[in-house]
Amino acid sequence: MSLWTPDPTFYPSPRDAVAAPREKLAYVAAFDRSAERPDALAVLDTDPDSPAYGTVVGWTDLPYTGDELHHFGWNACSSALCPNAPHPHVERRYLIVPGLRSSRIYVYDTKDRVSPELVKVIEPEELGKRAGYSRPHTVHCGPEGLYVSALGGFGEDGPGGIALLDHTSFEVVGRWEADRGSQHLAYDFWWHINHDVLVSSEWGTPSMVEDGLVGELLLGRKYGHRLHFWDLRKRRHVQEIDLGDQHQMVLELRPAHDPTKTYGFAGVVTNVEDLSASIWVWHREGSRWEARKVVHIPAEPAAPEELPDILKPFGAVPPLVTDIDLSVDDRHLYVSCWGTGELKRYDVADPFTPVETGSLRIGGIVGRAPHPAAPYERLAGGPQMIEVSRDGRRVYVTNSLYGSWDDQFYPDGVGAWMAKVDTETFTFDERFFPHGDDFRGLRPHQTRLQGGDASSDSYCYP
Repeated sequence: MSLWTPDPTFYPSPRDAVAAPREKLAYVAAFDRSAERPDALAVLDTDPDSPAYGTVVGWTDLPYTGDELHHFGWNACSSALCPNAPHPHVERRYLIVPGLRSSRIYVYDTKDRVSPELVKVIEPEELGKRAGYSRPHTVHCGPEGLYVSALGGFGEDGPGGIALLDHTSFEVVGRWEADRGSQHLAYDFWWHINHDVLVSSEWGTPSMVEDGLVGELLLGRKYGHRLHFWDLRKRRHVQEIDLGDQHQMVLELRPAHDPTKTYGFAGVVTNVEDLSASIWVWHREGSRWEARKVVHIPAEPAAPEELPDILKPFGAVPPLVTDIDLSVDDRHLYVSCWGTGELKRYDVADPFTPVETGSLRIGGIVGRAPHPAAPYERLAGGPQMIEVSRDGRRVYVTNSLYGSWDDQFYPDGVGAWMAKVDTETFTFDERFFPHGDDFRGLRPHQTRLQGGDASSDSYCYP
């Protein structure tokens, strides 16, 4: 149903989005590692004035088992106000929720209800036959449709790429790429809309990731280590940047929200030479793109008997940077170190010289740091998925990475928890700590905030 006026959660500029009302709900994807029960969307109350604050107030089970929910996104966002492809009469109403293992894509309605309601299922065959892909991963709402990255091909391991869905019907339109050039591995993607540039990153094909981290592939430097740059309008690959094959798994991408800027941040999970992690900045120099490492996060020594089998030979805990998130004002970059159990904050007002301004410990392979709300409970997992509120005052983190990888790095159990950080004091909110049975035996992964968040929208006006 069309709206006569634009959705009030759409903002033409990041400046306007920062001044928007705060979220009152958070939607969290939660999955059953055993695949014996359905995965679910859990809804958390984030209104501090509510008597239910910090608790699960809505819950929707999926209709099938074995999906493994991972990343998901809104059907529409502030890009609907862009002048090159305006769709001002759509509304931010539906959550597009892919199953990373099943290759199904679910569409859930959130309007006028707390627990989302299923309205459509896109079966794996439709995604495969129309776009040629499987294992849908990341969802972004764009100027002319819904973009969904995928790790695998249909009926084959790769290449991965991007499928395009219709904004209104949610039907699969087809493969986005007209010419993929040298790109084969896929993971995240984002864009500089005003400059007609799309950027994509690399993880691995389904066979490389579904059963856990493969040591031979890691030490053989076979996981992704490149950034790819595309002509957004022509859908053509124009340039590749190899960060060096020692930098394995180039995952999350966070472009500047200011649409006049042409830079962004990429997180690298690990360097096989020393187990460090890193943050890189891509930027345009003339007609070419370049990338520079701007943050180095070293591994931390540990006794082999404290480590899971996969790390015992190294005698160290790698940071394992598995997510990064950039505040809407482009001032603060938050970095999750899932291995060491640390959430870092950097001042990136100058993107080429980040300055660390905060660090919090929770969980971790060795540290098992507790949350202040439960000081005697040793936590597994670590800050993994990060979501920052539009005004930048709140950061939400969850602790599960991916089922098979959870089991490798936390073999005694990763548990289930979610935490919130107040950025003014950079401390954990002791009133917000859903964990354990709150998630009904499921593992929480990505969070989406009501009305949008720091990684849901792109803007065409500064």
